[in-house]
Amino acid sequence: MAEPLLELAGVTRCYQTGEKQTAVLRDIDLTIEAGEFVAIMGASGSGKSTLMNVLGCLDRPTSGRYRVGGVDVGALPPDELARLRRERFGFIFQRYHLLAHLSAVDNVQVPSVYTGAARRTRLSRARELLAQLGLAERGEHRPNQLSGGQQQRVSVARALMNGAEVVLADEPTGALDSKSGREVMRILGELHAAGRTVVVVTHDEQVAAYAHRVVEMSDGAIVSDRAQAARRGAEMTEDYARAEPPAPQPGQAGVAGSAARLFQALSMAWAALTAHRLRTLLTMLGIVIGIMSVVSIVAIGEGAKRYMLDEISSMGTNTIDVYPGRDWGDSDAALIKTLVPADAQALAAEPYVDSVTPGVYRNATVRHGNVDVQAMVNGVGERFFQVRARALASGISFGEDAVRRHAQVAVIDSNARRTLFGEHTDPIGRTILIGNVPCTVIGVAAEQRASFGGGTHDLAVWVPYTTASARLFGGRQLDGITVRIKAGQPGEAAERKITELLTRRHGRKDFFTYNMDSIVKTVESTGRTLTLLLSLIAVVSLIVGGIGVMNIMLVSVTERTREIGIRMAVGARRSDVMLQFLVEAVLVCVLGGAIGIALSFAVSFVFSAFVDRWNMIFSAKSLVAAVACSTAIGVAFGFMPARNAARLDPVEALSRD
Repeated sequence: MAEPLLELAGVTRCYQTGEKQTAVLRDIDLTIEAGEFVAIMGASGSGKSTLMNVLGCLDRPTSGRYRVGGVDVGALPPDELARLRRERFGFIFQRYHLLAHLSAVDNVQVPSVYTGAARRTRLSRARELLAQLGLAERGEHRPNQLSGGQQQRVSVARALMNGAEVVLADEPTGALDSKSGREVMRILGELHAAGRTVVVVTHDEQVAAYAHRVVEMSDGAIVSDRAQAARRGAEMTEDYARAEPPAPQPGQAGVAGSAARLFQALSMAWAALTAHRLRTLLTMLGIVIGIMSVVSIVAIGEGAKRYMLDEISSMGTNTIDVYPGRDWGDSDAALIKTLVPADAQALAAEPYVDSVTPGVYRNATVRHGNVDVQAMVNGVGERFFQVRARALASGISFGEDAVRRHAQVAVIDSNARRTLFGEHTDPIGRTILIGNVPCTVIGVAAEQRASFGGGTHDLAVWVPYTTASARLFGGRQLDGITVRIKAGQPGEAAERKITELLTRRHGRKDFFTYNMDSIVKTVESTGRTLTLLLSLIAVVSLIVGGIGVMNIMLVSVTERTREIGIRMAVGARRSDVMLQFLVEAVLVCVLGGAIGIALSFAVSFVFSAFVDRWNMIFSAKSLVAAVACSTAIGVAFGFMPARNAARLDPVEALSRD
């Protein structure tokens, strides 16, 4: 003997009300065979809707046994119950329970979304069902643009989307006028004639008259179960009930299936977000501000760091200075006379060295005409301007021949030019007095800002170091040597080799070195520290934004409880609901992050209008990090609302307004 399709044995359903337990169903025994048309009747509060919820696997009995096709559903996990609802049952509700933000055709295809059917297949099936129910022209209309009868027909089409074996209708005509009610009952009659099992819950005898069997309930118990000659409705004119449901896509259990589920969740999340644009914008506001702050601060910090490094570069980077004495301020440094030009020549021969310049530095009086000023006179080698990466604005520099001949030639800086000659006089070829020694000006160095934009009013003059030593200051010892390291050579290793070489030459270490690379590293380290500090402050706004997302998503779950119930009723698994809300949170944060990044570029234009020393510099790394950060916030702060949504009870969710 074949198993009955639906079988309840001793089913009781109780609800906890405070400390009291109320029995809504009492020891129900009911068997429904495949192909029956059953009406469950009873007054309000008789338990008929609860019985339908148990039959449709929306609710579980407190005690007793319920079998569907011989399978005991009492011990099935939530996802297996969702599979039963998705594959065997179709629900038609009194209040239609359509999703307000979706069109009619999108409402109809919701059940097949959770089977993994291809979009084109399920869209075709949904349009076919609507056409057969007389709604071909209404497919793109939203529920609020349809009449009650039309909404109920959309609900019928949705119930048939997956080829439901059992159609459960809860007061299907309760919210309709008599004409629309008769039309819906005609459709249910056609479904029964096509081989579907139809169970109608009603308190209306005229509706029950369409059924072949009437089960009456009172106070949670079955008081009557009788067969009757059903009212004959219209002949079945369409074969929509026999149409094959859309088949799931191949490989749904694997990677392709996971990707398809994610795509569907993304599509549904986008529809939900665009349906509530203002709420979405307010939700992402905190993320927008946070991402904009972080990206802008990182860009400002990077710009400031680049500016400082450029300033240092203008002083001549990748250089190592050698000075007599133990360190800066050594009172015995003036007595040390071992640093000589031969040391510079020895260093110039090293393979890691690009160029070297000796140095003799003194303050001296410089005169031209009746102008008498104090200037820093630098005795340097012919490679000085290469070592220090200084350019000439006009004229030439002195060469090796001038150094060898102790030539009385000079290069002056732009400050010395303005002071001695004025703005409009060309100094090239003119004579200046350094002390009492006449020197011919052969070049003017390009203007150079002092460190970090501070500007300088010092006057500088450069002459061959041999001229400075022999004709100006006397003595053969050097005040310093500057070594430029070849590109790609590590500064610390070069500094160590320079120290070893000069120590061997002097027989002791009576000098100290100053590596410009250490300044660069200090600036980079300081820049990173400041950027990190400011970014941590900005991250606080991101966290606040994330909390805002979580709070509004929690409110959204509360507002959309009925939608969650509808999705569960048509077969959504808990993981489907959780994935949808989690994707919504991530989507809000990613969109907020994208807007924040765009606004940070707008900030850069405003910034450049007020700050001319440096620009905001955006790096691909910081932009990728911003997107990753916003995604992580979406996952972290969207998890709780998504989990709460997934844990909702379908019956309670459907009962909320």
